[in-house]
Amino acid sequence: MAGFIDFFNVYAMGSAQMLVGFQFLTRILHKEAKWYCYFLFAVCGNAIMQAVPAGRLPEFGAYALLLTVSGVLVCHGDVKSSLLFSALAVAVMHLCYGLVDSLLRILFPPMLMHSKIAGMVCMALGNTALLLAVLCYHVIYQHFSCYETIKKQYVLLVLIPVLMIFLTGEYLSSVLYGDLSVTDSSMAMAQKEHWQMLVLQLLELGSLFCVLFAYKKLLQSFRLSTELSLFQQQERFLDQYVVEAKERYEKTRSFRHDVKNHIIIVKELLQKGKTKEALCYLGDMEGMAEGLSFPCSTNNPVVDILAGNKLGLAKSMGIDVSCSLPLPYPCGLRDIDICIVLSNAFDNAIHACKTMDGSREKYIRVAGRIQGDFLFLEIENSFQGTSRFQAGTGLSNIKAVAEKYHGAMDIKAQGCVFSLSVLLIIPHHPGCISRQNGSSAILSGRET
Repeated sequence: MAGFIDFFNVYAMGSAQMLVGFQFLTRILHKEAKWYCYFLFAVCGNAIMQAVPAGRLPEFGAYALLLTVSGVLVCHGDVKSSLLFSALAVAVMHLCYGLVDSLLRILFPPMLMHSKIAGMVCMALGNTALLLAVLCYHVIYQHFSCYETIKKQYVLLVLIPVLMIFLTGEYLSSVLYGDLSVTDSSMAMAQKEHWQMLVLQLLELGSLFCVLFAYKKLLQSFRLSTELSLFQQQERFLDQYVVEAKERYEKTRSFRHDVKNHIIIVKELLQKGKTKEALCYLGDMEGMAEGLSFPCSTNNPVVDILAGNKLGLAKSMGIDVSCSLPLPYPCGLRDIDICIVLSNAFDNAIHACKTMDGSREKYIRVAGRIQGDFLFLEIENSFQGTSRFQAGTGLSNIKAVAEKYHGAMDIKAQGCVFSLSVLLIIPHHPGCISRQNGSSAILSGRET
C-alpha cells in the first residue's frame, strides 16, 4: 500500500502538476499542442525529475527549464515570453503548494500523524493545491495574457519580480522549516512557525498578482501614449491634406476659368496656319495640367497627397522615382494605416538614398497589386550597401499595421538594393478592425 501511495504521489500527481503548467503555457502563448506533446512532456518531466538532485529548488529549476524549451520548440513562442510564462507557472505552483502545505501543518499537527488514516487524508487534501494553481492560472490567463504579449521588450519588468518572489519564498521556507524538529514540548513553537509561513506565502501570492496588475497598467499607459501620438500625427496629416486640397482647388479653378481663352488662342493659331506655335502653346497647357495632377495616382485621394509630397521631395533631391500603386477605394483598410506603412517606408527610403555616395544611382520604386482579399505592397530603394541596419521605430510601426490586418512584413537587403514587402488582408467589414484595436504605430520613424 505504501508503495502504491508513493508511486501515485511521485508519478501520477507529479505528471498532473507538470501537465497543468504546460497547459497554462500553451494557452497564454495562444498556441496549440498535439496530444502526444503532452505525453512526451510528462515522460521527459518525470525522467528529468529523477535525474536532478533532490531538493525543491533544483526540481523547480529543471521544471522551469523544461517549460521554457517546450514553449520555444513545441509552441514556437519567442524565448522571452516562454521564459517569463515558465517562471510564472513555476512560481504560482510553488506558492499554491506552499500555502496548502502550511495550512495542513496547522490543521494536522505532526503529533497526530501517527494515524495512517490521518496521513492519507492529509495527502489527499494536499493535492487540492493543484486546483488552487489551476484557479490562479485561469485568473492570469483571463486578465493578463493579452497585455503580457504587447511589449515583449519589457518582459524583464515582470520576470525579475517573479523570480524574486519565488526565490524569497524558497529561502524563507528553508529558514523557517530547515532546522525545525517537532516534539511534544515544542508544539506551540511549531504552530507559530506554520502561521508565519502561511501569512508570508499569502503575501507572496498577493505580491505576484500586484506585479502583474502593475505591469498591465503600465502597458495600458504605453498604449494610450502611443495612440495619443498617433492622433496628433493624424491631426497634422489632416491639416496637411486640407492645405494641399485648397491649393489644388485654387489651381484647378484658375485653370478652368482660363481654359476657354486657351482654346480660343489655339483655335486662332491653327486657323492662321501657325501649327508650330499652336503645338508649343498646347505643350504649355499640358505642363499646367500636369501640375494639377498627382505624381502617383493610387485611386485613394489621401494616399495620393502623401505619395505626392514624399516622392516630390525625393525628386527634388535628385532621386529617381517610379510609382505603380493601385489601391481599392473605399475598402476595409483605414487610410491612416496605409499612410503609416507608406510614410515610414518613404522616409526610410529617402534617408537611405541621402546617405549614399553621390556617384551611385539613387532610386525609389513603389509597386502594389491586389489579388482577392490580399493587398501586396513593395518599396525598393538603393542604399549604401551595408548588410547591417537597425530595425527601429519605422519598421516596427509597419510591422504593427501588418499584424493588425493579419498580414506580414518582410525585408531584404542584397548588394545595394533594399526591399520592403508588406502583405495586408483586406477585411470585409472595415469597422471591425478599428474597433478591435487602435493602431499601435506612430506615423513617423527612421532607420538606415
